[in-house]
Amino acid sequence: MKNEVYKRHIDNFSKHCWFQARKEIIKEIIKKKFNKKIDILDFGSGSGVNIKMLSQFGFVNIYEPHSDTTKYLKYKYKNKNKFKILNKIKNQKFDLIILADVLEHLKKDKEAIKQLNNNLKENGHILITVPAYQFLYSLKDITLGHFRRYNKVQILELFKKFDVIKLTYFNFFLFIPISLIILFFKIFKVNFINKVESAPNQYINKIFFYIFLVEGKIIKILNLPFGVSLLGLFKKKW
Repeated sequence: MKNEVYKRHIDNFSKHCWFQARKEIIKEIIKKKFNKKIDILDFGSGSGVNIKMLSQFGFVNIYEPHSDTTKYLKYKYKNKNKFKILNKIKNQKFDLIILADVLEHLKKDKEAIKQLNNNLKENGHILITVPAYQFLYSLKDITLGHFRRYNKVQILELFKKFDVIKLTYFNFFLFIPISLIILFFKIFKVNFINKVESAPNQYINKIFFYIFLVEGKIIKILNLPFGVSLLGLFKKKW
């Protein structure tokens, strides 16, 4: 994570509709799947938007390779009964590993999943969110350090040694306007990251947040056919 990205996240994640709604969608998926306290690894936790929410479901191990972000997390999450900052993962085992918009930052994503599979307990799960569709890859992705965007086929290939519990697109209702905006800026080579990662007008922010919440309820029941992002939940086979 670049320093400017880290700073922008800290300034905006607590009030930005995208970060907060994604957190609620992840929460709904976990709540549906797990009914007991579990050991969780928040892998690539960034500025920590999901950490407190995850602590509702068990003990949260936090791993973030960016050093400045890690310092911030160590300052913010001092409660050793609920959280632990990991400098290395080593051979530790977890019931659930979360990668919230992380895989696209990893050059060797297949190797990362193979290694994380070794860090799962028997019947452990990996939950991911990633940006969707390579045709939407833009200057924003480059600035954020993304190597790629994904589709369902690529995710299924990446997790072919796992059982698929859930795989759905999300950010469905806003897909067309968001895609048109991205393509417009892409054609004219405009870097629009400051606009999209800064919290919008409070009324627009609230409207978008509730649109995302509706999607979260729908996703609990069925899979959405397309969207700006993908969410997957996968179970370790052996």
